[in-house]
Amino acid sequence: MIVTLEEMKQYLRVDYEDDDQLITGFITTAEQLCRDVLRIDGEADLSADGKVKTAVMYAVAYFYEHREEADHHELTLTLRSLLFGSRKEAF
Repeated sequence: MIVTLEEMKQYLRVDYEDDDQLITGFITTAEQLCRDVLRIDGEADLSADGKVKTAVMYAVAYFYEHREEADHHELTLTLRSLLFGSRKEAF
């Protein structure tokens, strides 16, 4: 994982363990979403680009804050804007 659970909990200001599994799932989902936006395969290393870590943390925070009513289209457009310079032209 490009972002650890502890880093993400600190970023979200969560100091209890009740949501650890939820946050871990959000990290995995956010990384896959960033791979999809970047048009890279599942095994590619995301840590080479510093913008990707920021995008993953943003996505996890969005998922965490909007658990009940997340707008995935809006999130995807935001991630495309953040990662546009690193995005491959095709798969």
